[in-house]
Amino acid sequence: MDAELVSLIGKVKKAAERSRPLRIRGGGTKDFYGQILHGEMLDTRPLAGIVSYEPSELVVTARAGTRVKDLEAMLAEQGQCLPFEPPQFGVASTVGGMVAAGLSGPARASAGSLRDYVLGVQIINGKGELLTFGGQVMKNVAGYDVSRLMAGSMGTLGVITQVSLKVLPVPLAESTLMFDLSETSARQQLNRWGGQPLPLNASCWTDGVLLVRLRGAHAAVTAARKIMGGQVVEKDAPRHWMALRDHRHSFFHLDWGEALWRVSTPDTATPLNLGPTLVEWHGAQRWVKLPAKDGAWVREAAARAGGHATLFRGGDGRTPVFTPPAAAVARISQALKNEFDPAGILGPGRMFLDF
Repeated sequence: MDAELVSLIGKVKKAAERSRPLRIRGGGTKDFYGQILHGEMLDTRPLAGIVSYEPSELVVTARAGTRVKDLEAMLAEQGQCLPFEPPQFGVASTVGGMVAAGLSGPARASAGSLRDYVLGVQIINGKGELLTFGGQVMKNVAGYDVSRLMAGSMGTLGVITQVSLKVLPVPLAESTLMFDLSETSARQQLNRWGGQPLPLNASCWTDGVLLVRLRGAHAAVTAARKIMGGQVVEKDAPRHWMALRDHRHSFFHLDWGEALWRVSTPDTATPLNLGPTLVEWHGAQRWVKLPAKDGAWVREAAARAGGHATLFRGGDGRTPVFTPPAAAVARISQALKNEFDPAGILGPGRMFLDF
């Protein structure tokens, strides 16, 4: 066990003994996300580097402080990638923070979520114990669900120290098509395309324009372009999807008093008609700009559509960031918290103020 890992374990044990809260932090690129930042900072960046990489097995194991940018560059050299396109929000984004935040990018609807690609994790729990769950192959199911549980846990269940991820080859061909459509027409068209054998990879609708990214074999992409029509976008397409992934797209600029809401709905749900909207994931993810004080309105609309809303950015400190869970889910969440972090020192209040 190296010195960096020993040091982190020691700090967690001391915090537990003294009931002092800890705030787990990698690159800090997602500090805006979640309820509150509270406690003494526990920096995971010293835990950096690739532990193992088997391109032929499509598996990589990296330490938590490894920059996502560096991991993706290494994978690219072998013609491979993280297919869920994790948002980075800055070059300092780390692998541990990527998993803890649990966010996925534009390809989520077709490629799957970050959680689907987590094969194993090593964590330090709230008692200072070093635990390993899962493995480096999909069929190694021992502890597999616990590994995926860490995805999106926001550092409230353990300090992620190492992660094993499934990777995939970079698609051989890619093309982006543009269509002038209303939100309703775009959703209906995406649903029709979704019922056909087309290599749909990502979609984005805002302000009357639908962009659809195709990825796959050359023959499949070429055939889909002929079937779907639209205008081919060549030069700026990669830049657009990267800007969408990292919220550098112009839509995500917030004026004074605005907040960014992430609304998850069935992809067949009708328009929410709440305010300025950007639709991703073929209709399943909708970004809405409205003040935090309108949270009840946003959440009611999301619930009517069969979904839920998250106050992603621009909170007022009073409006809950995450939709409060149902009583049964809250009991399960509290039981997990008690098991992994009995002293309640890891990220208190980061997800729910009453946890």
